[in-house]
Amino acid sequence: METQFRVLSENEKVTIHEQTLHILSKTGVRVGTEKGRGLLKKAGAVVHKNDDIVCFPTNLVEMSIGMVPKNFSLGARRPGWDLSMNNGECTLLLSGEGTHVIDRESGDIRNSTFQDWLIATQLADALDEVGMFWKIVETTDRGDDCGDYIDYLVHLFRNFSKHVQDSTNSIEKSRWLLEVLQVVFGSKKEIKKTKPFSFVLCPQSPLMIDQKYTDAYLELSGWGIPVAIMPMPLMGATAPASLISTIIMANCETLATLCLVQASEPGTPVIYAPVSSLMDPRTGLVKSGCVEEGLISAASNEMARYYGLPSETSGLETGRFELNVQSGYETALTALISMLSFPDIMVGAGVMGGGMLLSLEQMLIDADIFKMCRRARQGIASGKDKCMLDVMEQTEPGAHFIDHPTTLEAVRGDEMYISRLEAFKGLEESSQSEKADILDRAHAKVNQILSAYQPLPLGGEVEQELRKIQKKVD
Repeated sequence: METQFRVLSENEKVTIHEQTLHILSKTGVRVGTEKGRGLLKKAGAVVHKNDDIVCFPTNLVEMSIGMVPKNFSLGARRPGWDLSMNNGECTLLLSGEGTHVIDRESGDIRNSTFQDWLIATQLADALDEVGMFWKIVETTDRGDDCGDYIDYLVHLFRNFSKHVQDSTNSIEKSRWLLEVLQVVFGSKKEIKKTKPFSFVLCPQSPLMIDQKYTDAYLELSGWGIPVAIMPMPLMGATAPASLISTIIMANCETLATLCLVQASEPGTPVIYAPVSSLMDPRTGLVKSGCVEEGLISAASNEMARYYGLPSETSGLETGRFELNVQSGYETALTALISMLSFPDIMVGAGVMGGGMLLSLEQMLIDADIFKMCRRARQGIASGKDKCMLDVMEQTEPGAHFIDHPTTLEAVRGDEMYISRLEAFKGLEESSQSEKADILDRAHAKVNQILSAYQPLPLGGEVEQELRKIQKKVD
């Protein structure tokens, strides 16, 4: 008996789709890339020459949706870690890209560095709950030229062996990315087959497709690289001030970008990935961690299923800049609502303060919350073996089941989730002043994991070829 949860009715999904088609055909989207406008015009879109507005006929939108494969896998360098999309599974994805970090030693908040990014990447690679990479923090002590980018990629693939989702901000970097991917994963044919890398495209709200990142993606056309389309409308700011209108806005931007992706390379895998938020009316900033954020995420998951597309959405959100009671309930609440609608990928691990602040302890706590939410989604198994009628029949009234073999099986199996961070103490022990809180336990666990961390080696030949690319770019 899987836990059932629904935000949108079937009629509401149809209404969102119909209103999306209306906006795309009448209002259109500003497309900043000349190459993109040319592709869309060739596909049947109406391109306005004077203002870069592109209008999308209904038949183009629905034809483009039909081109997208509904079932595919995201590959990984580590054996056994391919992720099947639209297959009833869910994995955790790092959040990104924070500009600050909570220092592991002092606890102070400071600018994030390359070393912070590297350690967070290693911790994510060591956590089984995290199945995908996203650049979790900005490396504020590094530059942004091609040499810096190649160095980043080399360190990334040395220290993370699961699926990588990322983007580039220039055509030149996209070309270097393809060189690195071929060294690490093999030929173009192999990359198209295994899909070890996916690209994030973020249309800008309201109703804009940018030039820089989109042209960088279009340079990868022909390689079959999956695209996660991630608009980020802000209700009350870059989207109208209602939840349903924000969902419609995100849907418009997602489907417009999907049309461009299919115009560039028909059959490219697409992940439906809006990450919508609310404006805080007191500050004008993002109102991260609110219950409405979870509702929008759940609705996004349901719209993805309406189109038959894999879903990537946010959860584990908090606007707090420290681990406290409020950050705990905000993170858990947004994660649970999103998880009960069951995306393929949940974004949000490790970052606080509305996406600005990295905490390694928070990453571990997020992984724990993720597993509890996933357990809630699984619901109550009701098969004959779970009902245990024979066990109850064989046990005398007034006896107990503590030492019964099935109890041990349940503890070791999937019937109950046991947290790796939870403190198992009675009342007297919990009253002692020297007791460690969850932050202390998470900190100790982070240190334990990192001290034992051993990345999956790339191999001598791959390392040698990567060094050649580094010299070449220099």
